[in-house]
Amino acid sequence: MSLFWIVIRQLAEIQAMATSKKVITRVDWEKKLNDVKVRKEDMNKLVMNFLVTEGYVEAAEKFRLESGTEPDIDLATITDRMAVKKAVQSGNVEDAIEKVNDLNPEILDTNPQLFFHLQQQRLIELIRNGKVEEALEFAQEELAPRGEENQGFLEELERTVALLAFEDVSNCPVGELLDISQRLKTASEVNAAILTSQSHEKDPKLPSLLKMLIWVQAQLDEKASYPRINDLSTAVLEDPAV
Repeated sequence: MSLFWIVIRQLAEIQAMATSKKVITRVDWEKKLNDVKVRKEDMNKLVMNFLVTEGYVEAAEKFRLESGTEPDIDLATITDRMAVKKAVQSGNVEDAIEKVNDLNPEILDTNPQLFFHLQQQRLIELIRNGKVEEALEFAQEELAPRGEENQGFLEELERTVALLAFEDVSNCPVGELLDISQRLKTASEVNAAILTSQSHEKDPKLPSLLKMLIWVQAQLDEKASYPRINDLSTAVLEDPAV
């Protein structure tokens, strides 16, 4: 986080200079980094935010005890949220819907798009399991009426039903609906909705900060040569090319 603000500050300074690239040495860069003070409490909150949002309940509890950082939601609700997410990822959509309603019935009542996507996932699971007649009946009774009210839903329904027209889904234009990535996409949508209902950010702050760092470095690259981070997993500063 300190590096992010250093880059922002340096970018502002360099933009005011001539168009020729400025070379910033490692010594100067590290001095600027050392001049920035970041409170440990803020760093701990950033870590806790990530653990809570991503659902690492055991790690969050251990971190709470070790750092004294209190989460902004009840950690018990993380277990319930992860149970919903796991159910969707396993293809047990009916169980997931029941669990969501147990948590907060208003989540699905006030989010027709999420409810449609869960029902769509149920249809996909029926098709995956070869229950053709049941899939057609479910599509007609549960999804078709919603498609009549929403053009976007109708198009998604048509794509899903198209799976039934192909014996070999590996060559099917919409075969990706049967990929595990589709389950993960739906599970992520449910997870975000639950977090929003709990007045919590649906996305952790840490990845957003890293994205901002990448963007700022790209802007700074046009103005200067400086020790930059190329590998976010190690955060190692690499010497500027002269």
